[in-house]
Amino acid sequence: MSAENSSTAEQDAMAAEWAAALAESKAPEPASEIAAEQVAPASFANFTPTAGSAAGNDINMILDIPVQLSVELGRTRIPIKHILQLAQGSVVELDALAGEPMDVLVNGYLIAQGEVVVVNDKFGIRLTDIVTPSERMRRLSKG
Repeated sequence: MSAENSSTAEQDAMAAEWAAALAESKAPEPASEIAAEQVAPASFANFTPTAGSAAGNDINMILDIPVQLSVELGRTRIPIKHILQLAQGSVVELDALAGEPMDVLVNGYLIAQGEVVVVNDKFGIRLTDIVTPSERMRRLSKG
């Protein structure tokens, strides 16, 4: 056999191996392998409250979760060109009136209103009106 014929024979053998490998990878899995891989539905145990809690209303479970509390003095809408002109001492007019209650927000949701106070050289807010749970739910459904 010549060197040229043996090279062609090797290439044919290699091509046959590749074709067999490709055919194997495209072949559908046997039904027994598919059945072995099927997953059973997850089962969850019912949550039962501890003896010290009242029928699932144990608020102690969430008391340590941190939330973002912020007080909003007011808002305004101005063009970028005016923002670029701001300097130290500039005054930005807000939509809130002087003496108007400030909004107290928890994670962005209004929960109360109050007035600014100064205690030991620090600003604070005295709550003057708490939003009722029903009003909070109404506002959530709107928004």
